[in-house]
Order: sequence, then C-alpha cells, then structure tokens
Amino acid sequence: MKTTLNTTFQTTAPRPLGHNAVDRAAGVLIGAACGDALGVPYEFKSRLTENQQPAMIGGGLGPYKPGEYSDDTQMHVCIAEVASTGADLTSPPALDQIARNFQRWRASGATDIGNQTRAVLSAATRGVGSPGELMAAAADAYTARNRNSAGNGSLMRTGIVALAYLDDPTDMVKAVTLISSLTHSDPECVEACILWCSGIRTAVLDGTFDGVRQGLQLLPADRRELWAGRLDEAEANPPHHWPSNGYVVTALQAAWSAITRTPVPELRPEHDSFPAQHFQLATEAAVRAGNDTDTVAAIAGALLGARWGVSAIPLAWQQAVNGWPQMTGPDLVRLAVLTARKGLDDTDGWPSAPRVKIPGYAGKSYTVQHPEDDGLYLGNLPVTEYTGEVPVDAVVSLCRVGQAPIFSGTDVEHVRVWLVDKEGANANLHYVLHQAALEIYRLRQAGKRVFVHCVAGRSRTPAVAAAYSAFLGTHPHDALVGIYRALGEHWTLLAHWQLHDAVYELAGVTPHRPQPRPRPVMG
Repeated sequence: MKTTLNTTFQTTAPRPLGHNAVDRAAGVLIGAACGDALGVPYEFKSRLTENQQPAMIGGGLGPYKPGEYSDDTQMHVCIAEVASTGADLTSPPALDQIARNFQRWRASGATDIGNQTRAVLSAATRGVGSPGELMAAAADAYTARNRNSAGNGSLMRTGIVALAYLDDPTDMVKAVTLISSLTHSDPECVEACILWCSGIRTAVLDGTFDGVRQGLQLLPADRRELWAGRLDEAEANPPHHWPSNGYVVTALQAAWSAITRTPVPELRPEHDSFPAQHFQLATEAAVRAGNDTDTVAAIAGALLGARWGVSAIPLAWQQAVNGWPQMTGPDLVRLAVLTARKGLDDTDGWPSAPRVKIPGYAGKSYTVQHPEDDGLYLGNLPVTEYTGEVPVDAVVSLCRVGQAPIFSGTDVEHVRVWLVDKEGANANLHYVLHQAALEIYRLRQAGKRVFVHCVAGRSRTPAVAAAYSAFLGTHPHDALVGIYRALGEHWTLLAHWQLHDAVYELAGVTPHRPQPRPRPVMG
C-alpha cells in the first residue's frame, strides 16, 4: 500500500549502511511482528512456565490465524507506511497521514484495540483541525482526565521511528515524542519510547544493546536516575516479576528483562548452538512474562530484531507471520529497509521492485539435480523467470528476488533466506546455513520437490546444498565434491572461504581447503 504525502522527501541517498546494518534494520518490524504473533495465543491467559514452549498457533482475542499479528504490529504498520516514503515524521503532513492511517485501521482493520487507544481515536473524529492536531489534542485530554494514562500502546509501535532517524538522534527524539503523543502523551510513555528507540538505533548501527542505557542521556535530567533504577530492576528480576504489564513502565521492564536475562548462546555450530538464537529464546521469554503477552513480546522483538537482524529470525517464523493489511514477512522487511534508506531502493530496485534484475544474468538459466536427492534442484535466479507449469512445489531463494510471487502464476511455496555472498557480510552465517538446510529437509520430508537458487547458483547455492548433504550424514568434504561435480566443476565458492568453511564447521569437522590447480607453464 503506497502512501503519498505533500511534504519534504529525502532527495539524495542516505549514508550507506553496511550489509550487516541492513540485515539488522530489516529485522525491526518483522521482529516485532514475530513477537506479537508468538504472544497472541497466550494473552491474558495463565502464564506459561519455563517448560512450556510458545508457538504461533493463532487464537487469542482475535481470534487470529496461525502467525497472524495483532494491533501492536497493525499500528506499527500504520507508521511504517509513512516512514517508508522517506517523509520527515516530525512534519504536520506526515503526522496527519499517520493519524489517518490509525483511523483507517480502527474502521477496517483493528482485530483488537486497547481501551486508551480506542478512546483517543474515537474522540479525534470530533472537532475542528487537521487529523494529527485532533488526535494529539484528544490524547492530551485523555491524559489530563485519567490518572492511569501511561499505557503501553505507543511503546509497542515505536521501533520503526528509530529507523527513520539513524543519522539524527535529536530529530529521533522529536519524532518519537510527536508520534507517541498522537495517542499516549503521558511523559512516561514518551520517555519509554525514547529509550527503546535509542536502543533500536544503536542496535542497528553498532550491533549492541547499549543504546537503551545510552538513551538515558536523551531524557530530561531529572528523569534519568528514575529510569536507570527501573532498568536495574528489570535486569535483576525475571520478566514475570511485573504481572500488570499493561503499564508502559512495566511493559518495558518485562521486555528488557527478557532480553538481558536470557543468555546469548555460544557459537558451537556442531552442537546447533548459535548466538543468533538469542532472538528466539528472548522473544519466548517475553511471552512467558504473561498477561499482555503479545505486546511485551512485540516490544522485545523490535529491539531483538534490530540487534540480531532478520537473518536471526527462525525461517518458520518468517514464513508464518502475517496480518493487516494483508502483509507477510517480506512486506514488513520492505517497509523497514525503505525507512532506514529514507524511502529509496538500491540500484537493483530492491526492496520494492516486483523482480530484482541483476545485470549479466538475464536469460542465462540452468538447473541440475542434487547428487543425493533427485527431488532437489539447484540453479540460478533467471530460472525463476520461467512461465508455465513448473516441476517443483517449493523454492528456496538465497538472494534478493523482489516482491512479486516466485514463478508468476503458480502457488509454489517460497522461502526467502537472508544470505550475502560476500566475506564478512553475514553476522549469523552458521545459523543461516543451518536454518536453510533444515528448511530444505522439512520441505522434502513433506514430499515437495524443491528448487534452491541464488543469483548465479555458484556460491551460496552449493554451500547450502552441501550443508543439506551433511545434514543427511554425508561428510562435508564428500558433500562439497559431489555438488562441485554436479555443477560441472564450475563454481565460485572458493572465493568465499567463510561460506565454504561453515559447511565443515556445522558438522564439527576441520575445514579442508583445496589447493589451487597449478597453471601450465608456457614454453
């Protein structure tokens, strides 16, 4: 859904983000949505114990479909639709459009809505003024007449605002304040949003959680000690320590507790242990906080996604997440990346283009069968341009393909894996290879014929294909040799040693690096 604003847009490219920072930016909105959808089935029910595993089974207050997110992400999308255009979110036209989006959502998309948000949005339909002015005035009036006006309804949707101001924390604070105050103008709501956006901004840029405490310096001087103590309390207690987490402070504390008290796994790929699993483990811990489970997990998921990236989110969760207005995981990634890039696609048209066009690969398609599984096919990006009946049931894309359905006109299952064929560009490399191999195994166990591809099919594709062979029990060296021969002894994997070596390391085997063949001496 495209939002057009009459306001100032970024006309030049923003400061370039590295591959890992883009991965992390892409994780913010889908990370929040995954936490939301994971918490939906358990909202206001008996708290899950440590031995109970939350799952995206749907139900809840909606009732929701499996993987469907609730009002937390629905309202987040309302902001993201504006932020992704590159608009200045502090401008009146942008605030008016966000307010309109909230009202459109309330009228046609709200599967659940908090009492405070409902009251403010309803009051904002009356009076004279622009949509943003009416809504902010209604929020101020609600705060003035209610002692308990510090609900968690703006904190749950604030993450995308940080992505719009990665270069400018001062304007970020201004935008956070104005957007929170459209429905939640209580100072505690605004301050919580500032801290969380500071955390998300730093997580995207630096890959740490340090920004939450650094954000204390963005608060009024007389409020810093209070919030520092609240963060201390969160780090000292489990997430369920605050059973009434509809209050913005306790919601933030429960989310921060889930993040900081969940240990980051060591990188031991041979034992299926990866630091990236902190995203899943901490999100599940947020759900176990109980009570307002979807909101606490959505709050945590936004910061966890910013820290670990979309590549750290389990593929099963990425595949399952969906919600108003008819969005899935790739749509949420698109909104987040565009927001971080000030509304601009890259030179290949990603992430907005229906189909990404890579120069030099038009029409030069090929496929080969996997040497150990005749229901698994390997190939390159141009194969996906094929029209007509296709001989597969699922596609695993290891590169950017665009927003349009894969194999136009078919209903094949499409799995998108975040994997970059560049040294140092995959912070979660072992985890991603492991997830891709498991996903192929799942699809094959379901009886589906699977096509795996990257752009050229010569580096990422053979690495994932070999990881799958190793998962089936083949020694990594034999797996790589088999794939190399299946590809006609033509690949570029040896230009990507990290990718090559990860195949061995997942199996707990010391990497074997083949020596280059000697060149003939010309006489």
